Amino acid sequence: MKLRLGYLYPDLMNIYADRGNVDCLRKRCEWRGIALEIERIGLNCGFDPRNVDILFIGGGQDRQQQAASKDLAKRTGSLVREAVDQGAVLLAVCGGYQLMGNRYVAADGSELAGIGLFDAETRHPGSNVPRCIGNVAAEWQDGLLVGFENHGGRTYLGPQSEPLARVVAGVGNNGEDGTEGARSGLAFGTYLHGSLLPKNPHFADFLLQAALQRHHPSVKLEPLDDSEEWAAHRAALAKTGVKSR
Repeated sequence: MKLRLGYLYPDLMNIYADRGNVDCLRKRCEWRGIALEIERIGLNCGFDPRNVDILFIGGGQDRQQQAASKDLAKRTGSLVREAVDQGAVLLAVCGGYQLMGNRYVAADGSELAGIGLFDAETRHPGSNVPRCIGNVAAEWQDGLLVGFENHGGRTYLGPQSEPLARVVAGVGNNGEDGTEGARSGLAFGTYLHGSLLPKNPHFADFLLQAALQRHHPSVKLEPLDDSEEWAAHRAALAKTGVKSR
């Protein structure tokens, strides 16, 4: 078996170890004998949406996010939407998550266009309002996701997207409604850095399973020895003060 991963803007959108999510997926495939081909998709590159099973985009600072937004508006954004419509899995972190929504409204009122994959809008409340910084624990399915958030914008979901998880500790999307991240079909957005997947092996395998079932509907992932990964999960969880489940 093999999978193909499209890594969007690897030189622009990689902050707080976000590229570790790609490394994690690569290793978890390697340990199972699954070939994972990684295509780096930079500015003005484009890609064949029929040829990717997973898409990943990380976070970035304002200047990098602006460049990515302009490029997505040209052609790449429509290719991302087409790939997800055809069954590809997408994971978007922080700034990448914001760009997958409808728009980002900066503190000065200027706007960055998103691609509308998530029914969500992000608004920055102003430079006098503290950023959302700290360790996060959020309920996801029957367990928890852990990670580290650092974002100024507050994201609000519309009726066409559901939250990825529910905040137990930390701020999450906006600090008001208890939501963290977004889900729309097989597209997933989150504010969790750290990087996310190495310390959340259950979520990493959830994404891989979903990607594999596109071509192999009956496939089941072989379990791995995740003792180190769960130790990292528990260490991150301890920083939030939330008890393990």
